[in-house]
Amino acid sequence: MSNKTVDGRIGYELKRVQHALRLKMDVGLRDAGLTTPQYAAMSVLDDSPGLSGAALARRCFVTPQTMNQILVNLESDRLVERRDHPEHGRVLQAFLTKRGTKSLAKAHRTVDEIEEQMLDGLGKKKRARFLDALLSCTESLEDRKLEQ
Repeated sequence: MSNKTVDGRIGYELKRVQHALRLKMDVGLRDAGLTTPQYAAMSVLDDSPGLSGAALARRCFVTPQTMNQILVNLESDRLVERRDHPEHGRVLQAFLTKRGTKSLAKAHRTVDEIEEQMLDGLGKKKRARFLDALLSCTESLEDRKLEQ
């Protein structure tokens, strides 16, 4: 074990950034009428319409039970609708409604502003390298997870 202090650990600094980002998103998205988990679910549905609740939960890093509650709340706000899967009778597919698409566009603008604030000290090239480094770290950990 190294003698690094907690402040010198990359994992700790990643968690600090994630926490600060989450707090800012919670406040900003509240003005848009969404929670951060709702925003995540809607963003994934915008990218991959028709996912099941279980698939959506995996993509949003929450349990299926939590995702079901997120979807229930989004449905009650008429931002998402669920439909029967055409081939698998017990599976429900989730889709953004027109209202959901409009709400998500507003939320994206809010999150874009927050991310811009977070990355303010980085130029275009540094941002690209930073994103590449994060993707590489994720791939390395996910590859090792599969090997175990």
